[in-house]
Amino acid sequence: MLKVLVVDDQILIRAGLAALLRAAPGLEVVGEAASGAEAVALAAATEPDVVLMDIAMPGMSGVTATERIIAARPDHPPRVLVLTTFDLDEYVYGALRAGAHGFLLKDAAPEQLLAAVHAVATGDMLFAPAVTRRLVEAFAPPPDDADPAPDLRALTAREVEVLRLVGTGISNTEIATRLTVSDSTVKTHLNRVMTKLGLTSRAQAVVIAYDTGLVTPAAGEPRGRQSRD
Repeated sequence: MLKVLVVDDQILIRAGLAALLRAAPGLEVVGEAASGAEAVALAAATEPDVVLMDIAMPGMSGVTATERIIAARPDHPPRVLVLTTFDLDEYVYGALRAGAHGFLLKDAAPEQLLAAVHAVATGDMLFAPAVTRRLVEAFAPPPDDADPAPDLRALTAREVEVLRLVGTGISNTEIATRLTVSDSTVKTHLNRVMTKLGLTSRAQAVVIAYDTGLVTPAAGEPRGRQSRD
């Protein structure tokens, strides 16, 4: 049973999220917090596996609350899934630096939210498409200053395909479903991609997928690739 803490300063949204989670099998709502400070206190008391974190709250922001919640449990920190109506840089990057593991906009469908909770709980990172675009804009250098795109010929065809799908912002579980393989197989391929390309984060992998033309910023569609089978 996954323990989930719900954090949102708007009572109707908070209650709706909690009701959705309680109705889902395998999930237990261990608390509801209306502020960042309350979230920090409840996280310490209930030790949730996943925290659904509203990011724009009065007083202590969700970014600060995320940072404090993770710092309080360095050996086994909860996974923080950020829910926001905003896809603005200040929230996305602040939450990333604080240690958040996933980002969804509040207009996501219920099934997307439930899938995201399970994805981050199992160690996956998840970015909504709008957030993925922000990551690319932030981390990719301007065209005039950009280094040459990395050579993907060291990757196998399957590794290139995994990299392309990571670039679209979907989770490892969704990638596994599309490729008809296990989650662990996807993680193995992604780890090999990151090792071969010298990457240290999933965000960097997303940027590389765009830089090399595997994914186009406008349409999110694959383009030509350079690889070996």
